[in-house]
Amino acid sequence: MKAIASTTYGGPDVLREVDLPTPEAGPGEVRIRVHAAAVNPTDAMLRTGAYAARTTDVPPPYVPGMDAAGVIDQLGPGADGRLAVGQRVVALVIPTGPRGAYAEHIVVPAESVVPAPAGTDHAEAATLLMNAATARLALDTLALPKGATVAVTGAAGAVGGYTIELAKADGLTVVADAAPHDRDLIRGFGADHVVDRGTDVAARIRELTPAGVPGLVDGSDQREEAVPAVADGGAFVALRGWQGPAGRGVTVTPVFVASVRGDTALLDTLRLQAEQGVLSLRVAKVLPASDAAEAHRLLEAGGLRGRLVLDFS
Repeated sequence: MKAIASTTYGGPDVLREVDLPTPEAGPGEVRIRVHAAAVNPTDAMLRTGAYAARTTDVPPPYVPGMDAAGVIDQLGPGADGRLAVGQRVVALVIPTGPRGAYAEHIVVPAESVVPAPAGTDHAEAATLLMNAATARLALDTLALPKGATVAVTGAAGAVGGYTIELAKADGLTVVADAAPHDRDLIRGFGADHVVDRGTDVAARIRELTPAGVPGLVDGSDQREEAVPAVADGGAFVALRGWQGPAGRGVTVTPVFVASVRGDTALLDTLRLQAEQGVLSLRVAKVLPASDAAEAHRLLEAGGLRGRLVLDFS
């Protein structure tokens, strides 16, 4: 089968098209013929070696990718009865195992697979699970009561946008940041208040909520810059592993989407919310899988609104 992989860590050009043996589904697993794989910042981190400590037991080639959409073509023994050969599905893939999502075929635990949202194509479906599950995990970690206010930085990104939409569905008030040209986009997600993004985002949020917000999801990885927006004793969710300290009794919790890879009910709820229009699936551009290096260059250039997707059809 064709896959996109690297044998060493480095820039986008280390990604190459390679031929690998087609995997077989084992007990409790399914094999998916991948048609689309979303390109996420975590893929670039895997490529550069940021996660090298987690892959010490995994020999190269390294295949990135955490989001796949395609069709089941093999069920392993004891695979979940929810799923069937020929079914369109999406999968949350953890690439620190044998392989990631950038391949024509992947084998994943059945518990990490749910039906593709009805009415979506493969590219759209591939943009859902990893980022929406991260947003859901962040909000569940904050555990704010209905009517409370949550702040979201990096609101124009995939996690940020999903966080706003899920927070509104939860009955929360949302303060989000945006560049001037993204204000309409952020309001379209449902944000109640939009402030200018940047190093002074905490001060902007405090102008709206002088006592600070009870919870903040740090989608832009601003860490110490964003902490002052949180009220004394409040909660701060970090997406890139930061653990603080924050002071003033503020609790900092890093979240990792791998912790919900087996939460089928959570993943399927996200699928239903995409079908219902609660979650907006945003595709920035679809590129042939052979152009993965270019996709990573575009990702690192920034300014994307939506996800790049690799086409393996």
